[in-house]
Amino acid sequence: MSEDYAIAEIGSTTTTVGVFGREPAAPPGAALRLLRQGAALTTVGGADGGDVNIGLRAALAQCGNPQGVRHMAASSAAGGLRMSVHGLMYDMTVRAAREAALGAGANVCQVTAGSLQPSDLAALTALGPTMVLLAGGVDYGERETVWRNGCLLAETFAGRPRKPPVVYAGNVQNREPLAKVFADAGMECVCVDNVYPSMDDLRVEPARQAIQALFEKHIADVPGMEQVRATVEGAVLPTPRAVMLAAETLHGTWGDLLVLDVGGATTDAHSVAEGTDDVARRRTGPEPRSKRTVEGDLGLWRNRTNVVALAGADALARRCGVSRERMATLIESVGPMPETEEEAVFLRELTFDAARTALHRHAGRWRDLYGPGGRTRLAEGKDLTGVQTVIGTGGALTRLPDGIEIIRRILDEPAGNRLMPPRSARILLDREYIMAAAGVLAVEQPETACALVLESARVSSRECANVCGCGA
Repeated sequence: MSEDYAIAEIGSTTTTVGVFGREPAAPPGAALRLLRQGAALTTVGGADGGDVNIGLRAALAQCGNPQGVRHMAASSAAGGLRMSVHGLMYDMTVRAAREAALGAGANVCQVTAGSLQPSDLAALTALGPTMVLLAGGVDYGERETVWRNGCLLAETFAGRPRKPPVVYAGNVQNREPLAKVFADAGMECVCVDNVYPSMDDLRVEPARQAIQALFEKHIADVPGMEQVRATVEGAVLPTPRAVMLAAETLHGTWGDLLVLDVGGATTDAHSVAEGTDDVARRRTGPEPRSKRTVEGDLGLWRNRTNVVALAGADALARRCGVSRERMATLIESVGPMPETEEEAVFLRELTFDAARTALHRHAGRWRDLYGPGGRTRLAEGKDLTGVQTVIGTGGALTRLPDGIEIIRRILDEPAGNRLMPPRSARILLDREYIMAAAGVLAVEQPETACALVLESARVSSRECANVCGCGA
């Protein structure tokens, strides 16, 4: 096999490297295949002064230290892209700005609406965001609040040694004045199109692109990342953005789809969906085609107790067939991978609850209004009713038994008033855990990225052609 790429995913806890290549006699344009994978703990800081290169080198060593390959990477090390988001009205500019940040792969650590308060600014400086996204006001609408917020942000960070860059995506009338305010405070500011320029007009892509460019520019703040940048070809993407790029690439051939990623600390849902005409006619507000939600309280490791509380400890114990006392022991003792059938059942049920809750939060819903003319049914939030494919990724769904059955159980439940994927949706697993790597490749080679996910999901070219006609 010829080795062409070594793609690293530098996570907050684990660094994974995949080596991709082709058969020696393969014709030009033949699909890449995953040849080997290596993994090691991510090393950032600590008593030994370590940096991300220590873990990266260890993962590369497990892959045989491939030579003569293109190195590419995605990263969420040291918290990845941590952002604060500030807007005017929560259901308008704040929601639009948050969509832009999440779609760019950010971990949104603070969201505020309206005038910034002293407590907001104190919390912001304690959080130490990588970047700030400031929005507010439709174009040529209200401008005083966002002007004041910008001045307060500049004043707050002016005297600090580390000043996060700012993306301004609010009322166009404030662009030049606020750009000067931030420049005078020594803060980098990039001004882009308003994320909510007029009523019912959601425009998040310019902000997403600016966030990604600034992330790549400032990622060297992570110890050792500057050396990584010197090695890789192309941008170092935020890992969640890479997963979204893979999903967007697949949408071109598979139609509306959803990706569920159950992790140790969070559960993410990525959807790329146009929705159905019936829902579109009843929508109360705009939604982006590509949407990501991050549930920071849902994880199988760091936030396990939250998931247990949501499920109900007694109900979870009954589902697992154990006593309440034994359940308490499992909560404390089970590691990331089960060692017994009892532990496997416990983690499977936790995965079900985390994925189910995340999907319910991600999906929109029907809302009934009653007036003199009777009932009017309106749609709010993301429409998933046209989703044709659901892909499970992340350690829980891909490494534990019964990942497909876990998702099937969720879809088989009554949707109620939620705009959920249909029961007929096709369920696949990213068995090689390469969605992020595929997303990195998708920037230059979308067809190759699609083929890699197909192979990871164990979908043959013939089967894919029968289902979606893409001929991948």
